Amino acid sequence: MKTNQINSLLLLLWKVLAVSLLLSACQSLPTGIAAADQQKIDRLLTLMDQRLNVAVMVAQSKWNSGAPINDPVREQKILDDLSASLTSASEDEKAFMRRFFQAQFDAGKLIQLDLHAQWRREKRERFIAPPDLARDIRPELDRLTPLLIDTLNQTLPSLKQAAARHYLQQRSEVLLRGDVNGTARREAVRVLLEIR
Repeated sequence: MKTNQINSLLLLLWKVLAVSLLLSACQSLPTGIAAADQQKIDRLLTLMDQRLNVAVMVAQSKWNSGAPINDPVREQKILDDLSASLTSASEDEKAFMRRFFQAQFDAGKLIQLDLHAQWRREKRERFIAPPDLARDIRPELDRLTPLLIDTLNQTLPSLKQAAARHYLQQRSEVLLRGDVNGTARREAVRVLLEIR
């Protein structure tokens, strides 16, 4: 082959490769979701991340106190109070909110369990100044809960679209706390990805 033919062939191969890469990148991007819906989903994920970050403080507090990570009585009370506060919501909407917040509790417990396992391996001593559940942690959760409810209510109609759920799944990998294997993140978004 002549040099010109080789150069032409190489140029053609580069073009084919570039088009292939562009097409594969386009396939991974969600289509059909408005910028406003993307912003709502990002806001929801940011709030969920803030709530998951509280799990680190809870883990420190429980590490020092020796309190169990799993507290089903407390969770039930929070879920009952949540349902009671949703006075204008239908029973289906209340049930969904309960499932959503239970998933947040479960994701937080996964983070706490991972941290406690790590600290046991490290033979970690008690924290010198751990966050106080009543003073530091519950007020933060009380601040986040109504924001999550409001943002979730704004986002739910969008999540009935497959493209929005795909966007949420992709963005959760960027915006939610990076646990070692993604288990907590997947649990936190699970009920949102089940919406139809």
